[in-house]
Amino acid sequence: QVQLVESGGGLVQAGGSLKLTCEASERTFSDLAMGWFREAPGKEREFVAAVSWKGASTRYADAVTGRFTISRDNDKNRMYLEMNNLKPEDTATYYCAAANVWNVLTTVNEYDYWGQGTQVTVSS
Repeated sequence: QVQLVESGGGLVQAGGSLKLTCEASERTFSDLAMGWFREAPGKEREFVAAVSWKGASTRYADAVTGRFTISRDNDKNRMYLEMNNLKPEDTATYYCAAANVWNVLTTVNEYDYWGQGTQVTVSS
């Protein structure tokens, strides 16, 4: 069982930046594909960004391309999401997810493990 813990959320003004961190308990973290999703009130959970097991491949939702950057540090069992030029529509609970595969995954159903989420609020 992989445990995931997100941190780094908070309240920021539009145009500001935040960096989210996901820490995994799994010692074989480097074997896991990882991703970030978000869920706004009244909306379904949606894909934000994903990274392959060694970090060589990444993918982003159109809404965040050019503003968000996903990365991972397999030595520290951590994944990151650097968010720049934040917009009010980025307000959501952000979730870290992991899957027992090596490639990039972009849908909720493909992931095996989920964190509890961290709240990001962007004021206008």
